Amino acid sequence: MVTTLLSSVTSTGAGSSKAPVIDASKTFQAIVSGTGAVSATVAVEVSNDNVNFLTLGTITLSGTTTATDGFASFATWSYVRGNVTAISGTGATVTLAMGI
Repeated sequence: MVTTLLSSVTSTGAGSSKAPVIDASKTFQAIVSGTGAVSATVAVEVSNDNVNFLTLGTITLSGTTTATDGFASFATWSYVRGNVTAISGTGATVTLAMGI
């Protein structure tokens, strides 16, 4: 099952939080796309109260036209969200997906 946390985001900022299916194993994959040189930094943030978030992991992306990277987590948190902390490049967009 895949949940989209961020979809074609063009600016910095946090997305809406999601309450994931309670399962200890999750994977996160971020993709930046655009024209020419593109880059982005995406923080995967988690919380148990949906108010105070902390960074579970950071994905740094850089490439020509597109770049992707990700990580796996075995921690159980009540809420998760994506936060684009940097983005650059012509027409650059960021997508973040969580696999459960």
